[in-house]
Amino acid sequence: MRMYDIIKKKRDGYALCEAEIREFIKGYVAGEIPDYQVSALLMAIFFRGMTDEETAILTDAMAHSGDTVDLSCFGDLSVDKHSTGGVGDKTTLVITPVLASLGAKVAKMTGRGLGHTGGTADKLESIEGFCTSLSGDRFISQTEEIGIAVTAQGGNLTPADKMLYALRDVTATVDSIPLITSSIMSKKLAAGAKNIVLDVKMGSGAFMKSEADAETLARKMVDIGKRCGRNVSALITNMDRPLGSAVGNSLEVIEAAGVLRGEVKGDLYETCVALATEMAALSLSLSPDEAKRQVVDAIESKAAFEKMKQWISAQGGNSDWLSDVSLFPKAAYSLEIKADRGGFITKMDAEMIGTAVVILGGGRLKKDDGIDHSAGIMLYAKTGDKIEEGDILCTLYTCNEQSLSAAADKYREAIKIGDEKPDTIPQVVKILR
Repeated sequence: MRMYDIIKKKRDGYALCEAEIREFIKGYVAGEIPDYQVSALLMAIFFRGMTDEETAILTDAMAHSGDTVDLSCFGDLSVDKHSTGGVGDKTTLVITPVLASLGAKVAKMTGRGLGHTGGTADKLESIEGFCTSLSGDRFISQTEEIGIAVTAQGGNLTPADKMLYALRDVTATVDSIPLITSSIMSKKLAAGAKNIVLDVKMGSGAFMKSEADAETLARKMVDIGKRCGRNVSALITNMDRPLGSAVGNSLEVIEAAGVLRGEVKGDLYETCVALATEMAALSLSLSPDEAKRQVVDAIESKAAFEKMKQWISAQGGNSDWLSDVSLFPKAAYSLEIKADRGGFITKMDAEMIGTAVVILGGGRLKKDDGIDHSAGIMLYAKTGDKIEEGDILCTLYTCNEQSLSAAADKYREAIKIGDEKPDTIPQVVKILR
């Protein structure tokens, strides 16, 4: 089976058979197929697309291109969540303790932030002592014992995805629904959970800018997950403004703990309840109404907050910080930004606000960049809010005083103030099952 023939077949618009797709992935990971031929195939897929069957086979082949996690010991109780990325998205910190407190098993692999989107591993490492690198045995045993373990993705999980994404990034083939779908779902399949809930973001801070594009991607991922034997549902959620009030690692941990202490509501609470409800319904075989009732009760009773403290302690973190957030290290410098006129905030470019946090030191542009865990932005007004001249719109935090001016300029560029209250997008736009 020649790679030349596979490329030509897809170039001419034909569907690849299972053997051709699996041979391509196997040969590329083994180093037997050169980058230039794989790049040609990726471009052919970009233009010609793939059928659902082709995409499912590609996803499965990528998922089994390296190590996989076996969560079968948890039966139908294992559940995972994937977000397509956003700004201020700290939902994992909230919903995993909720699900674990209800009896589900959440053994989750997570990533680090790159560019304007934050990473859960970085957020957790802002807690003193927290370890994001767990051995395979500890990952499973901790999940068995307390219902939750979160570790940074590493090792030989889905090497095909890492290799293909590196090529897609430099060959202008990132924006392909079959390739995006297989990239995301291969990692979720390899991570082993029986039940998967997808949080597909749409808006200025998301990869998918429109509802139509977000729904197309969500439907493809749900279908592929089901074809591969998993229970999958997807929520399309609003990322046309940052989620919650905090953007930045330690600030987001503090806000997440506030949700579980019953002190934070609004869009963050709403999104977390919706995601946790879907996860509980799938993993615990509950109706949506009963799942939501149990999720809300876990938060209001503080059971989820106690589970969060147990989880943080189990991975070496100082759980006292969750109850007394003054223990988190403070940024050396801060700057308040005030409104120069009254009116309504009519628009927020969430990506620009995420970029402002990167400028402050709270994110990274390259994988090996260091980060300032205390850096970030606290938002006091968001899209739709009425403001008066002189109101404090946000506060910037950093340990690098020289970054304040550029970050402030980026924030000011990100928001628009007008005279009329804008129409607002619902936080949870649609649920696909």
